[in-house]
Order: sequence, then structure tokens, then C-alpha cells
Amino acid sequence: MEFEATFGTDAPVIGMVHLPPLPGAPKAPDDGAAAMRDALDRAAADARALDRGGVDGIMVENFGDAPFYPDDAPKHVVASVTRAAIEIAGETDLPLGVNVLRNDAEAALSVAAAVDADYVRVNVHTGARVTDQGVVQGRAHETLRLRDRLGVDVGVFADTDVKHSAPLSAEGYTAESFADTAERGLADAVIASGRGTGEAVDTEALEAVVADRNAHGLDTPVLVGSGVRADTVSDVLAVADGAIVGTALKEGGETTAPVDADRVAELVERADEVR
Repeated sequence: MEFEATFGTDAPVIGMVHLPPLPGAPKAPDDGAAAMRDALDRAAADARALDRGGVDGIMVENFGDAPFYPDDAPKHVVASVTRAAIEIAGETDLPLGVNVLRNDAEAALSVAAAVDADYVRVNVHTGARVTDQGVVQGRAHETLRLRDRLGVDVGVFADTDVKHSAPLSAEGYTAESFADTAERGLADAVIASGRGTGEAVDTEALEAVVADRNAHGLDTPVLVGSGVRADTVSDVLAVADGAIVGTALKEGGETTAPVDADRVAELVERADEVR
């Protein structure tokens, strides 16, 4: 994919649609049809609010499905995420991304291909991480070959040092690096995040990711994937090439609340000051 052409800017603000618990998830209503309808209604409303607020793209993920399957979400989850993505695509022409938690890149890419989405987020693309789902391993070799087989121009946005995880390392070697993710894993963008949902990335850590990118002579965009707020977005975009924002765009700053179009507009206005 062409990053700037896709978003119409070289420093996009991507807003999150966090789906509520989907049918079959532990926190979902017992009535599966009601759970699906609630998820679709929320997805549509959040997409409209993000569009009105002026974001450059949208990312949908099954945030409410905790505890997550490590890397092979069952078919009913994939079907539900696909249906939600279709709902979002019917509400806005903004570039659309898909993330199937915890790390089902095959499902995310398949959904993206089916709904003509533009990019996917892959939490562990190369290397391995220790997570609350156990050890999660990257499968870049499978993901990129699947993309070729499907014949789609879907960008792979891959995390480095992803939130809610810790690295596997031995004697100073970490089984993940920017070069592994972008140069060997061929990610189209790399995402730096804080330690958890809504937590800001450490400035020095973000600068180190960008420095690593530059040291390898790469031009892979670096996005910040957590903790960006209206009062910090200008500082973030002074270093990074874009931001994926969820919690700060919600009513009351609560991750699971509906998107607040006014909060979106405020953050986008601040972002526009530096781009």
C-alpha cells in the first residue's frame, strides 16, 4: 500500500472502533442475536462520530472479547468482525483497518480482503512475546504469503514491543527488533505503544524506534498505538508518522464508552497544528 496516498496525509490520525463483546464471548449477552445487533449499532455510531470528528482512518477490533484467543480466533469471531467491518464501511469512506485479537493475522487479513479494507494491525508479526495468552509468535512468513495469494493491497501495520506483553530475551538478545519487523518481516508500518491500553509510549522509547528505523536506512512509517491524547498529539506527531487513538476519543475518556465526536474534533484540530 501507499501510506500517504491511502490516508491523504503523511501523519494520519486513525480512530478506533472497539467492538463490545461479540456473540460467544464471556461478557456478551446470552442472546447472541442481541449481542450482534448491539455490536453493529455501536460500530456504526462510532464510525459516524469518528468521520464527523475528522480522523483520517478507522481501525476496528474485537476489544470486548477478552480473554482473547492467542492466534486462531474461531470462525464465529471472524464472521462477527467481518459483519462489523461491513457495517462500518457502509457508514464512511475513510480507510479501514482490521485487528483480530489477540494475534490472528490470517483472520484480520482475510476480513480485510473480504470487505476491501486497507490495512491490518498485527500485534506480533516477527519474534515472540510473553502475553496473558501465553507465548505469542510472529508469523510474518505466513501473513505475507497469504496476502500474495489473496491478491490484495492490504497494508500490514505491525507492533514492536507491543502493549500487554514482554519480550522473550536471552543474554541481551531480544527476539524482536525494528529491523526484524520492517526489513525482514516487510511490515508496511511499525507501531510503538505504551505498556497497556490507553498508556502513553515513553518518549525516549519512541525516539529509539525512529532512530533504529533511520539507522537501517528505512522509510517505514512509525505510528504510536496507545495513550495519545489531545494535549499530547502534537508532540507525538513531531516524532512519529501517525497515531492510532482510541481511549482519548471516547466519552469521558473511557475505553469502552462510545466515541465522542467533539473529543475527536479537538484531537484532530491539535494534530493539524503540526501537519
